[in-house]
Amino acid sequence: METDSGAFEQLSEPVQRWIWRKQWTELRDIQEQAVSPILEGRDVLISSATASGKTEAAFLPICTALTDTAKDSLGVLYIAPLKALINDQQLRLQELFEQIDAPVTPWHGDIAPHVKRRLVERPRGALLITPESLEALFVTRGASMPKLAANLQFIVADELHAFIGTERGRQLQSLLHRLEIAKHGPIPRIGLSATLGDPLLAADYLRLDHGAEVAQITSAAQGREVQMQVRGYQRERLTGPARDEGADDQVEAETNESPTRDEIDIARHLFATLRGGTNLAFANRRLQVEQYADLLRRLSEREQLPNEFLPHHGSLSQDIREDAEDRLRGPRPTTVIATTTLELGIDIGSVDCIAQIGPPQSVASLKQRLGRSCRTAGSPSVIRIYIQEEELRANSLLTTQLRVSLVQTVAMIRLLLRRWVEPPPAAALHLSTLVQQVLSLLAQHGGVRAADCYQALCMTGPFASVGQSTFAQLLRDLAGHELITQTHDGMIVLDLQGERLVNRFDFYAAFHSPDEWRLVTGTRTLGTLPVTYPLLVDSFVIFAGRRWRVVAVDDERRIAELISAAGGRLPKFDGAGALIHDRIRQEMRQVYLDDDLPSYLDATGRELLTEARESFRRLRLTTMPLLQPGRDAWLFPWVGDIALNTLGLILRSHGIQSFAYGPGLQLPQTPIDSISGLVDKLIAQGPPKPEELAASVLNKRTEKHHRFLSDELLNADYALIQLDVDRAWTTIKAMRRAKVREQ
Repeated sequence: METDSGAFEQLSEPVQRWIWRKQWTELRDIQEQAVSPILEGRDVLISSATASGKTEAAFLPICTALTDTAKDSLGVLYIAPLKALINDQQLRLQELFEQIDAPVTPWHGDIAPHVKRRLVERPRGALLITPESLEALFVTRGASMPKLAANLQFIVADELHAFIGTERGRQLQSLLHRLEIAKHGPIPRIGLSATLGDPLLAADYLRLDHGAEVAQITSAAQGREVQMQVRGYQRERLTGPARDEGADDQVEAETNESPTRDEIDIARHLFATLRGGTNLAFANRRLQVEQYADLLRRLSEREQLPNEFLPHHGSLSQDIREDAEDRLRGPRPTTVIATTTLELGIDIGSVDCIAQIGPPQSVASLKQRLGRSCRTAGSPSVIRIYIQEEELRANSLLTTQLRVSLVQTVAMIRLLLRRWVEPPPAAALHLSTLVQQVLSLLAQHGGVRAADCYQALCMTGPFASVGQSTFAQLLRDLAGHELITQTHDGMIVLDLQGERLVNRFDFYAAFHSPDEWRLVTGTRTLGTLPVTYPLLVDSFVIFAGRRWRVVAVDDERRIAELISAAGGRLPKFDGAGALIHDRIRQEMRQVYLDDDLPSYLDATGRELLTEARESFRRLRLTTMPLLQPGRDAWLFPWVGDIALNTLGLILRSHGIQSFAYGPGLQLPQTPIDSISGLVDKLIAQGPPKPEELAASVLNKRTEKHHRFLSDELLNADYALIQLDVDRAWTTIKAMRRAKVREQ
């Protein structure tokens, strides 16, 4: 074993023997860097590319520290965002922990009760768990938490970037803090991530308000060569059923949603370039996953070839997703079409190529997906991105003329090559999650005094931005909904509705889970669809990459029975796209201003980019953010979605309708002079107060437990999460300066 730092010598003999058995010739860079700070008991943040050995970087020194104790006590808690990642890491860590005679116990909804009971009765080794299952431990086994936490020496949080800035992430921070309360002392935390926009903010998330003390470990290794192509397509709606060679007219007619020519062309290119290899194709929506899985399967059938194309998304059943993952690891050629479900670090081995259908949702997502490509040493990462733009017509929207999807993709690639990714979102109150944590704390202890509850969750916990008056109002709101009540001695306990809520299985998740149909065929469950999607007997649906007919519907049990069919209709899923960051919109503007044609664009992509720049100059967007090409005015401030939506809300509060389309705001039937006059009026009035602006929003109940909060608290929460008044106000002042220059 070659090492310059002596890191190998610091590892225990059992761990060293495991390394020799693996025939490693040297530790990787991050593995060497991680040994000392982890053994010293420091908080550590390890940020490195996918498949760079982050898991071993954490667990080699952890197993060294636990060599003499893990067989008799629970020494490490590993937290991951996905059950599949836990299952994967169990297989990966089991052999290592066998060297120190300690078990690795996975804990989630699919684990047998006797396995969990054994761990609670005799805590030892490593516990692998999701935040939701950890929440369930606090609620259902509150009295056991001090015993479980007593000898914990390490907490490992994997895929840290997936938690930062979310309700689920704030839940995780609260649970980690409550573990330390149960232990009566701090527990060293180790965060792992391949994608961090701001390592200092991520470190501050890992150890709240003490990020500067967290040891930062990043790989010094040079990144792999990247081979990239962006392919452009023009969307042309067909007047009749799509005429594939050999297409069955009746089958196409039954779909009622014939694919467009560009969708067929993309499917054919995917088929030609990916077939015979092991690949991942990412789509931004589950509907697209189903669409392309169906198109590619039919192409395989028409060529009389085995189908190599499988879907993977969160609405599919666990066994269907695991089958796709196993196929990727196996010897048979396989391409899996997936959403974000395969972005995270599930070990699927080496894939030959990444495909991205549609513009990436973020630079972080693009980086994460690219990191899944070809992990073989010395081989390049390969990615093909497929961008569809509408065919230009006389009445095309300005955003269509500006080819926004293509320009956004080019901007994201430019930022990725400069090693920029989105930083964590700004701090929020996370009042929905605070409701959950209050109820969970009461369930854990049976009752808590209000001052102690505030002390545990806010004063020393992750809800520090919630003041005493806000917390008191939150408790009053919960009492008003009969979730909590106060006893004669001042203790706060769960009320009847609170007991019912906490005892529901879906209480443990900080995020909302919609009501869903369960789709079955025979004795097999295929997955779920939101109940908002109508399922009627004899209707058709495309799901799990295949076509089905509904033969029975049980409304009470929310079950729909399916059989194979020739026809099919793409289902509609819930969910919205990611918010675009300010920096991306600014880079998009620069792409319009520049003249270069990136070499990674194909011929159609170059034509579309040239069209976009010609439109940008023709519309005079080089100097003016406000224009009126017809009856409607348009505003292009080149800000992120939060600031853009805030600007639209300010305009609507003054009687001007606005609709966001990509980077622009469409102001229907609005004379440009009225906007200019409004800008002067707004400048004279000064910026609006965020809470007052939030009060004009009708539906602010966007998070799981918002329904229990008063308008006062909802306005405060919404203002921090959804509004950026400062950035919107800067844009308004810039509009005035632009107007003065124009005059």
